[in-house]
Amino acid sequence: MLGWEQFLKMVLLGLCGLLAFAYGFIVLINPYGHLPWHVLGAHAIMDTNQRFQYPAIARSQLFNSVVIGTSSARLLDPDRLDAALGGRFANLSMNAARAWEQYRLARLFLAHQPRLKTLLMALDWVWCDERADLDRITVRGFPEWLYDENPWNDWIYLLNPPTIEFAGRLALYRLGLKPARLAANGFSVFVPPESAYDAVKAEKYIWQGRSREINAVIPAYAPSAEDLQSWRFPAIAWLDELLRETPKNTRRILAFMPSHIASQPAPGSREAAREQTCKAHIWEIGKRHDAEIIDFRIYSSITTRDVHFWDPLHYRLPIAHRIVDGIARAVATRLDDPGGDWAYVH
Repeated sequence: MLGWEQFLKMVLLGLCGLLAFAYGFIVLINPYGHLPWHVLGAHAIMDTNQRFQYPAIARSQLFNSVVIGTSSARLLDPDRLDAALGGRFANLSMNAARAWEQYRLARLFLAHQPRLKTLLMALDWVWCDERADLDRITVRGFPEWLYDENPWNDWIYLLNPPTIEFAGRLALYRLGLKPARLAANGFSVFVPPESAYDAVKAEKYIWQGRSREINAVIPAYAPSAEDLQSWRFPAIAWLDELLRETPKNTRRILAFMPSHIASQPAPGSREAAREQTCKAHIWEIGKRHDAEIIDFRIYSSITTRDVHFWDPLHYRLPIAHRIVDGIARAVATRLDDPGGDWAYVH
């Protein structure tokens, strides 16, 4: 019969063995793709939190062009961008990404792709958020250890239940029992199929019970000197740094993504004046760094029609294709869209 001390030793040894096995399994599978080996094949994305998966794509050097943004840019198809603009695109737009998170991911991509062909920053309201420097991340968490260049601190973050789960998913993928969550270029159609689109339901999501009538403020709000001094746009400094650090021969594109007018400030309002001031600062920085500047976040034939959107922020797949084509035409012509889809900022 085992004594208490012997029993405790056996339990502890068993636990240590299980932990060692789990750790070895994680290291072998390499679920974040950040370790310098891929014993069982190239990295595959098996986690829905892109913050933990996109660093592997950024470091891979498989892509010489990139889209950085939020979910408002996730439907921009890299294959269509390849055909429209040239290069090999990855779409690394992240759900609900704060400006700081986008900045960190873009910096990582730049650090590992010295021959970057196109940097497409798909902008939205987060770049004008006055609290961007305070609210840098979301409740999803942000793994700084995957974004730095210190390989040693990665090891202490590997042994935890979520990582074991991701490693298990990747093992099932290797065995052909589970599909990858996202394509190797980061792209996925995350909205429902077009066949499931319900215009009545979409209208309810877009307007959320509010009046469909948007009244312009007349006369339009004129920012005071106090406004211009107090309005803060801290994220713009990060954008300036990104453009400054981008290789000289890289095509830089700054494009505000379209959102439904229900989510945009009313024309002539104080909020509209603040947003326009923010845009003006961004455009100034873009011009300084020879960027192509395109604004889809305007009142247009895209943003004024409910049937183009699933909700106030997310447009449908055909609109995404229209945006890609529009970016290509704007870059080629350097003109506003004759149909009013976008404004090209000179």
